[in-house]
Amino acid sequence: MSFDEKIDRLGTHSVKWDMMEKLYGVPPETGIAMWVADMEFRPPACVQQAVEKMAAHGVYGYYGDDAEYLDAIRWWMKTRHGWDVAREEIFTTHGLVNGTALCVDAFTAPGDGVVLMTPVYHAFARVIKAAGRTVVECPLALENGRYEMDFAAWDKQMTGRETMLVFCSPHNPGGRVWTVEELQGVADFCQRHGLLLVSDEIHHDLVYPGQKHSVMPVAVPGIEDRLVMMTAPTKTFNIAGCHTGNVIIPDPTLRARFAARMAALGISANSFGLFMATAAYSPEGAAWVDDLMAYLEENRRIFDAGLQAIPGLKSMPLEATYLAWVDFTDTGMTAPEFIARVETEAQICANHGATFGTGGESFLRFNIAAPRAQVEEAVQRLQKAFADLQ
Repeated sequence: MSFDEKIDRLGTHSVKWDMMEKLYGVPPETGIAMWVADMEFRPPACVQQAVEKMAAHGVYGYYGDDAEYLDAIRWWMKTRHGWDVAREEIFTTHGLVNGTALCVDAFTAPGDGVVLMTPVYHAFARVIKAAGRTVVECPLALENGRYEMDFAAWDKQMTGRETMLVFCSPHNPGGRVWTVEELQGVADFCQRHGLLLVSDEIHHDLVYPGQKHSVMPVAVPGIEDRLVMMTAPTKTFNIAGCHTGNVIIPDPTLRARFAARMAALGISANSFGLFMATAAYSPEGAAWVDDLMAYLEENRRIFDAGLQAIPGLKSMPLEATYLAWVDFTDTGMTAPEFIARVETEAQICANHGATFGTGGESFLRFNIAAPRAQVEEAVQRLQKAFADLQ
């Protein structure tokens, strides 16, 4: 496919485009949506063909015999990540926000502390608070323009009431690919404080050349007795609307607890998502991802170069994801001031950094998974909106 193709999404019930005027005051006819983390690209042809085959058959009954679906997941994890997964370890949830919520429900009690390394994906805090648990923010250290872990400081924060860490790897919004040593540090931190480790690795396929993502059970053998892994085809293949996520639990005791909550809540997968995931986790899907990352690498270069030309703006080096994390601190502007320039003058919708928790207040997150012409247009608009700084 051509990633340069502009696809009109207005009027298609797209959150990203059809809700931007209501939430940001930016008309979609003149604005650029760079907030919601979905891509402006169609998925691989194999995924589209799977949906068309379902439609041609015309009967949408209950899905059965999931061996092909489970084996597609296992093939992908082994082939792309060197990780051996058994069928019985895999649960299917309605996406990974739902997966996070189910983990909180299954493995913690009301009032428990759930640790987040902030700034981090905003939906984590939302579901933790909604479940009556307490968010415990452990701020990442910003050193030389990138995030580092500060276990010595975090050790001092722990009170004994914390029971879970929800970890983001690769990191959203900072785009960090954590090293094996850092992952070992996370595991050690969880063991010291008796925390269950829920590792959200939804962006693990979206890693740029020169970087190597390590899945937690491969990086830290022996952590399985306190580990819940979360992956999904949705970010990788731009099929977020199918709401299909993989919660993978190696430990039989943890697995039984999770299965009991799934059964109690009557949760089962939708057939569209299972057919799409099976098609995506394939050699054709893998070739598409490789092409995607080559395209995104150039988008990243163009976006970063354009923003670095604006005095006071710093785009954090992006090692993974298609989400650029831009720091406006050195502009000397308040958040309302730089947000107004981006939204009112540049007519661009980006995620407000404060929603990602402590440490995000001076940032905005921009989605660069779009045709190159749109990324170039966004850069030009931002340079114009901040022209007085140049």
